[in-house]
Amino acid sequence: MKFLGHTAIRVYLSFMEEQLQTLPQLDDQELRVLGSLIEKSRTTPEYYPMTINALTAACNQKTSRRPVVQYDEQTVVLALDRLKRRGLVATMTGGGSRVVKYKHNIGLNYQLLPEELAVLCMLLLRGPQTPGELNSNSGRLYEFDSLEEVQAVLEKLSGAPAPFVEQLPRQTGQKEMRYRHLMGGTADWDETEAGQPAAARKESEVEQRLSVVEQELAELKEQFGRLMKELMG
Repeated sequence: MKFLGHTAIRVYLSFMEEQLQTLPQLDDQELRVLGSLIEKSRTTPEYYPMTINALTAACNQKTSRRPVVQYDEQTVVLALDRLKRRGLVATMTGGGSRVVKYKHNIGLNYQLLPEELAVLCMLLLRGPQTPGELNSNSGRLYEFDSLEEVQAVLEKLSGAPAPFVEQLPRQTGQKEMRYRHLMGGTADWDETEAGQPAAARKESEVEQRLSVVEQELAELKEQFGRLMKELMG
C-alpha cells in the first residue's frame, strides 16, 4: 500500500509537470472571458469575483478591447464551462448572496507574477503590441517602472518551458518589435493599426473611467433585477 501511495504521488506530479509544459489553446470566446476576468481582478477588485451579467458587460466593453464583441450571456456561460473544465476558472458563492460568481486560476496554476499576468492580460484583450504600447496601456493593471522592465517580463514569458508569448517579425517602418500571446484564438489582426505609435493608441482617462462605469452599471442592473424578483415573489 505504501508503494502504491508513492506511485500515485509520482504519477500525479508527472501529470502536473506535463500540464505546466503544455499551454492551453483557447478559442476567441474563452480568451475574451479569461482576459476580462484577469483585468477586472486588478482594476475593479470590489466587483470581483464576477457575476455572469458583469462578466458579459466586461467582455463587450468598448474600451481596452480588440476586437469589440457583442456576446450574449449564453456565450459567456458556455465559455466559462469550457474554462472550468480546463481548470482555468473557478466558481464562488457565499457572502450573503446565492449568485454564482467566477474567478480565474491561471495565475495560480502557472505561477505567474502580477507583472507577467498584466502583460498576458493586455495581449489577450488587445492583441499584438510593442513593449512601448504595453508600458503605455498597462494603466491600473500594473505600474511598470520602465520600458526595460516590460521587456524583461516579455523575455521571461517567451522563454518559459511552455512559452506564453512570442516575438513577431518587425513591420515596415516600425522601430519596436511586437509580441503576441500563444494561447490560441483566430483573430485576424489589422497590421495598419498595429503599426501606429503607442501614443496614438493610448487610452484617455475618460475611456478608463468609462470601463469602470460600465462595470458598476452591470452590477446595479443585476441587483435591481434580483430586488424586483423578490418583490414580485
